[in-house]
Amino acid sequence: MVRQRKIMFILVVLLILALSYIVFDQYTSIKQRVQLGIYQEGAQFGYEQAIFQVMQQAATCQPVPLFFNNQTINVVAVECLQAVEQQVNITQ
Repeated sequence: MVRQRKIMFILVVLLILALSYIVFDQYTSIKQRVQLGIYQEGAQFGYEQAIFQVMQQAATCQPVPLFFNNQTINVVAVECLQAVEQQVNITQ
């Protein structure tokens, strides 16, 4: 009888440890997914803001320099180029 109680106690302790590990693992997994989602939302927002700022600056008909590593390009809105072309055609 004493031996059965010891075995039952050990099994209950092991069951509690196993359930604790599973709950902790699931909690950690959910927490990581939430953090990844927040990170992705932040990155997406940053991309959107960068594009929006480039669009705003290009709409002023001024060249907008874009830099990446050792490369630089200037972006100009096509509408501005078309307006200049029309003015040149009118004056000719």
